Amino acid sequence: MLENLKRDVFDANLRLVEYNLIISTWGNVSGIDRDKNLVVIKPSGVDYDEMTADDMVVVDMNGNVVEGELKPSSDTPTHIELYKAFPGINGITHSHSTYATVFAQALMEIPCLGTTHADNFYGSVPLTRFLTEEEVMSDYEKNTGLVIIERLAGMQIESAPGILVAGHGPFCWGKSPAESVEKNLILEKIAEIAFKTLSLNKDVQNLPDYILNKHFMRKHGPNSYYGQMKQQGEK
Repeated sequence: MLENLKRDVFDANLRLVEYNLIISTWGNVSGIDRDKNLVVIKPSGVDYDEMTADDMVVVDMNGNVVEGELKPSSDTPTHIELYKAFPGINGITHSHSTYATVFAQALMEIPCLGTTHADNFYGSVPLTRFLTEEEVMSDYEKNTGLVIIERLAGMQIESAPGILVAGHGPFCWGKSPAESVEKNLILEKIAEIAFKTLSLNKDVQNLPDYILNKHFMRKHGPNSYYGQMKQQGEK
């Protein structure tokens, strides 16, 4: 079942290791088949050196295992809530990458200080609030998804391909599992650049709005022109 998606999710999980976004088992990637309403996700606590594509777990939109011998990631309910809320995303990555997690623990949004950031996020990288004690004790992983959705209310999901969960770390998303990992890699690099910039000048100002608008819109706007234009009929 969903063999191609299993392979895509498996390969995307391996990229977390390749890109140095995780150590040990500190991360997970999932993908969704929108036609079947099924999610494929990494199994919980399985070492990346031992994991195979066949180990990927298929769950329904209630988190019930449909196929797989292993338990799905403990973060599965978070992924499911995000898929329910944002039909435009088809892949989700969660990691504890160093610099993004530093900002999450410092309870700081990552400010837009330069064009590297503006090419990818329209403004600061958002930060959630802390979950309440009741939210943690009742349904922690599901409520993590809900506080992410709460923070993104009123925002265009395309303008923020990732978020920091307070005291926890980043969640990122994209049109595929591979793209969601790429967004996590970009977020980590943005966080590193911001951290080092702030260490040199704690009073640095945000990038002016007119430069932010130019850089984001030339890549993501309706009249974007960054990159090579596709020929008619080309995919």
